[in-house]
Amino acid sequence: MARVSRLPAAFAAVVLAALTAAPSPAVPVARAASPVGVGGIVAGSVARSSLNLDAVYRSNLKLTWSTRAIWVDSTAIVKNTSGVEIDRVELNTIAARLGNIRLRPVTVDGVAVPASMTGQTIIVPLGGVLPVDATTRIRVRFSARLRSTLGGSDWLFTQANGIADIYRWLPWVSRRVTFERPSHADPFVTPSSRDVRVTITADRRLDLATTGELVSTSSNGRTKVFQARNVRDFTVTASTNFDWRERRVGDTTVRVWFRPGTRGAAWLDAAADAFAAIEARLGPYGYSTLDVVQSAGGAGMEAPGLIWIPSGTPASNLRYVAAHEVAHQWFYGIVGNDQVREPFTDEALADFAARSVLGIHRGSRCPIRPLDRSIYDYTARCYYEIVYIQGGNLIDQARRAMGAELFWTTLRGFVEANRHGLVSTASLLRTLDDATPLDLAGLHFAARFPRIY
Repeated sequence: MARVSRLPAAFAAVVLAALTAAPSPAVPVARAASPVGVGGIVAGSVARSSLNLDAVYRSNLKLTWSTRAIWVDSTAIVKNTSGVEIDRVELNTIAARLGNIRLRPVTVDGVAVPASMTGQTIIVPLGGVLPVDATTRIRVRFSARLRSTLGGSDWLFTQANGIADIYRWLPWVSRRVTFERPSHADPFVTPSSRDVRVTITADRRLDLATTGELVSTSSNGRTKVFQARNVRDFTVTASTNFDWRERRVGDTTVRVWFRPGTRGAAWLDAAADAFAAIEARLGPYGYSTLDVVQSAGGAGMEAPGLIWIPSGTPASNLRYVAAHEVAHQWFYGIVGNDQVREPFTDEALADFAARSVLGIHRGSRCPIRPLDRSIYDYTARCYYEIVYIQGGNLIDQARRAMGAELFWTTLRGFVEANRHGLVSTASLLRTLDDATPLDLAGLHFAARFPRIY
């Protein structure tokens, strides 16, 4: 995420309201054993979930533009690749936190289970145990309403300024994560899915920019099907009057979506230039398209294959916002991390990469603090200055110590070795340290990561 501000040091604090969990019908918690495969639940309990699941998603999203209402009917086909038995799956959707959600009965292999919600998490008991390598089918249905304002975190899930921003709506395998935090940090952690198919139906013709590639459009133009592969979430942006421009950069089409009055040519220049420079440093992007989309407002934001640049972004800040969010395509998108517990791993790397290609490194405006804390441990005033600026400067120290050629070669290798996976801060630091005879840990890292060293 990148800040958008006319005052470089200003940030927005996040103020959120609590949401009461919706009840679900009670059902037995065990079922008869069945063969491994879809419907592979067996009797028992282990009180355990996991992030290490292979999930593919088939989702229907209905959007009523006139009322900001959405309806979601989503099925996750989940294979247990964690190496241990599990008896529940935890799904992330910020609709549960921001959308005044009404959850319908959740089913596991067609059987209703007593699902519950806490914050942005839908907790799905499986009604038994899912053995290793067994598969089950989880269906989640709910209605929700997009916000109409941009305050706090509303801009992630809103319809304002002629644009609908629909972020993290699709119930995605995750773990229980507290949404409230003192800064604008990203309270998300999601593994990559190899296959996502989303059908979007609206009450009128809409221009849709999404994480996926367009597969088909109905004859009346109101239903569109999108497909995505190897992505960590699926973002949707809609408007009644998006215009677009595109440019081929290497093997990738960079496409900008914008409303009348926005300088689309300047946005395309900023995004395409950043993409070319960052891909040259970090290695192949791997997707055919990058969509750069005007959002209703708030802050810049990343999603796989797509970035948001907010309406009203000052021309003076445009290239930075574009470069930071483009860099997130590699760190968070291609190489995932725990954005909650280890924000350094994506935010510091993305900001370092952006400032490197733009030549705008600067000092921090906050005291030196550890870089191995969770998003809940930094204040709104200093989160950006510590994690982004101090973190990026630390990475730049490693680059200067190693030498640019070795540094970028090592980082490209790290990206390729961990493509579509989840990494830790410790693994990143160890990779850099192991690539050189210098003691980067002793010289640079240990003092800033006391929980690791």
